This record gives sequence, structure tokens and C-alpha cells, in this order.
Amino acid sequence: MKNSYTRGLAEFASRLRYEDIPAEVRERLKLLILDALGCALYGAGLEWCQILRRTLANVDKSTACAVWGSSERLSAPHAALANGTQVQGFELDDVHRAGVLHVGAVVLPALIAIAELRRNVSGRDFLAAAAAGYEVGPRVGLCMGPEHIGQGWHSGATVGVFAAAAAAARALRLPVAKTVHALGIAGTQSAGLMAAQYGAMVKRMHAGRASQSGLYGALLAEQGFTGIENVFEAEYGGFCTTFSRSQDRFRLRELTAGLGTAWQTMGVALKFYACVGSNHTTLDALRALQAEHRFSADDVERITVHGSQVTVDHVGWKYEPAGMTAAQLNLPFCVATLLLEGDCFVEQFQPGAERDARRMALAERVSVLDNPVITAKGANHRHEVRVQVQLKGGKSLEREQAAPRGSEANFASDADVIAKFERLAGHALPAKRVGELRTAVLGLEMLDDAAPLSELLAAKAF
Repeated sequence: MKNSYTRGLAEFASRLRYEDIPAEVRERLKLLILDALGCALYGAGLEWCQILRRTLANVDKSTACAVWGSSERLSAPHAALANGTQVQGFELDDVHRAGVLHVGAVVLPALIAIAELRRNVSGRDFLAAAAAGYEVGPRVGLCMGPEHIGQGWHSGATVGVFAAAAAAARALRLPVAKTVHALGIAGTQSAGLMAAQYGAMVKRMHAGRASQSGLYGALLAEQGFTGIENVFEAEYGGFCTTFSRSQDRFRLRELTAGLGTAWQTMGVALKFYACVGSNHTTLDALRALQAEHRFSADDVERITVHGSQVTVDHVGWKYEPAGMTAAQLNLPFCVATLLLEGDCFVEQFQPGAERDARRMALAERVSVLDNPVITAKGANHRHEVRVQVQLKGGKSLEREQAAPRGSEANFASDADVIAKFERLAGHALPAKRVGELRTAVLGLEMLDDAAPLSELLAAKAF
């Protein structure tokens, strides 16, 4: 059987040690973990997350694992489902832009569930397991390319199963052969449709399901259950051939390129707007133009955003008030939100905001067009934009933006990441607990047992 790529990922995940990870990657990883947990704690209070938790509690009376930001407990797979949904619950969490993957939302729920179940995962092993997931997941996304999401698959869900499985397998200390099966079990559970972005609550659940699937993959493989050993290479029914329109749309070599030397963890970006990552470069460009030229929403005649075809397809559609998901994913609506409200964070997306008549009217004057030059630059430039603002009275403004604040090329300061975490976590935890959790995450390598993280994440029920 030809499975050199699947096995290569398994070997990396299984054998990765804390000491193998460069210091700068370990420090970045802790900030990424902190950010994801803050997103989850804010997500605990959201309507769709509460509906999911109530539904799961009605069918699952287990208490093995904590549901973050609440006093509730569920079985490990259902806790992973709930917690992953909360991380991705409000478009606040990280994104690997080139790999088109929200990494923390799929890795951490499965990994913390293992830490709770086994009570033998040290802080150093936790970081090594997290690194395995943060490295494997984006490489699958790079293999598939932006055409994967352009085809209609929600890559955060389809690709995410492998990140979760790699992290969980490493936390369980599975040997290489069983890690191969963990990936193969996870891969056959891969699913997620991008039509969910037009308003459906289920879009929020995709990351949780991916994390759950990866957890199942590792737990089953541990017991000898077998999966597809050539899950990436299989010519018929393999992940790559099934989820891509043609053989030339995926690049298997990306799966193992630079493993252990080129760290994809450093390519994970953070968000400082509560909306999909494809919108952030445009919002940053508009903020910069406003700072320089001092115009307001009332001064705007028309705005044209020139970006990649993926950006056009993903976020450039005509806005309809179908739900909060649509509001946070639609670029014209988010542009209107920023110009009218002065920001595009959680306060601007409270219930009812998606039907704001002023924002909807301004969104009608925002166009998103494909720029073939940007599209031709490929996955690493898929969020690049050129923004034109036509003001009333005839004045025209223009700005190009390659990457937003928090991106891999323009990463945020430690202080900015911590401030965002504290701002979000404070919605679910008292200040003292927020500080304790922050200290624990930023000092993960000092922990003899990572399981207490779940206790710090617990709170009163909403």
C-alpha cells in the first residue's frame, strides 16, 4: 500500500517531543491556546451553543468532561462537540489563512478531553500534542488549496478532523501504526457544507463535530480499531480524490513538506474583529483610510473591494438578513458595521444587529470584485485586497492591504492577545479565575498535569 504521506504525518505526530519544538513556536502556541479558550468562554453564552448543550444533556448523562464556561459536564465526545462549537461560535477564533483552517477550535476540545480522561498528560506533553495538531491540520489544508472551500466544502470541518486526530493521538501516546489508523478513522467522518454560512446555526457546529471525529479516531485506534491506512493517497474514495474536483487540484507533497523545520503554527493568525477572516484586510484598510482622511459613513457614496475569487465567493455575496452567521460572514455588511458603529467586535453583533436597516442600506453600496492578479497569487494571498472608497462630492480614496493585524505577517503583541482573552473570558468567569487560567496557559510547560485546565474553564451555568 502506498501511504507515505499518511504515514509521514503519523510519524511526525507520534514522535514529536516538547524538546523538538523551537522556543518561539512554543511561545506562539501558548498564545494561540489562550486566544482559543477565550473565544470558547465567550461562546458559552450564545444561543446556538446553549441549544446544543441542552440537547446533548438530554441524551447524555455522563460527567467525564467539562463544558467550558458552564457548570455542565458531558461525555468526552459530546464535550468536544460542545466546546469546539463554542470556540468557533462567534467568528472570533484563529485561522490559518493559506490552509483555510480554524485550528484551535478542532485541536483543543479533543486534546483537553484526553487530558481529563487520562489525568497523565503533562503540560509539556500537552504542548507537544497541540503542536502535532497545529502542524498536521494546516498541511492538509495546504494540500487541498483554496479551491476546496471554493468548491463548497467547509474546510474548517473537513480538514479539521485530521488536526484533532493528530493531537489526540499524540496525547494518548499512540505508536505510529495506530496514529495512521486514527487519521484514517477521522478522515472518513469528514464533512461540512459552506451553504451553512448564509445564516444557519449549524455552521457554528462544524468545528465541534470535527474535533469530536478526531477524538473518536484516536480513542478507537488506541483499542485496535482500524481506519483507512492510505486516507490521503487512495485513488478511489480517498480524502483528496473525493474532496477535490480533479487530480491537479490537490498537492500531496504539501502534507509532509518541511515537517519539523517549517512550522505551520507560526502561520496561524488571530482575529480582532468578530467576523470571518476573509473580511479583516478590508476592515483594516478602511480603518487606515479613515484615520488618514477623517470620513464617516455619511460621506460614502460607494465602496469597491477588489480581492481574490475565493474572497468573492466566500464573503462577497448579496446580504440577506437570514441570521447572525450571515451577518458575520458577509463582507458588505461588516464594512457597513465598521463604518456605522466604529468597530466590528462582539458588541456590534448583539441580537437584532443582523436586521439593522442602516447597515443593510449601506451594505448595498459595497461591491466585491475578483481581481485576477490577486487570485493568481494563490493561497497565501487569498485575503489580499485593494479597497476603493468613492466619497460624496467626487473624492476617491484607495488602499491596498496584504494582511490584517494578528496575521502571520503582522502578528499581534502579547499584550493585545492577552487583552482580547481577558475581554472575552470575563463574560463567563470572574476576574480571579480569568487570571488563574491565563497564568496556567502561559506557563503550561510547568504543569505536571494539564487536566486542571478544564477546572479553570468551568463556571456557573448560564
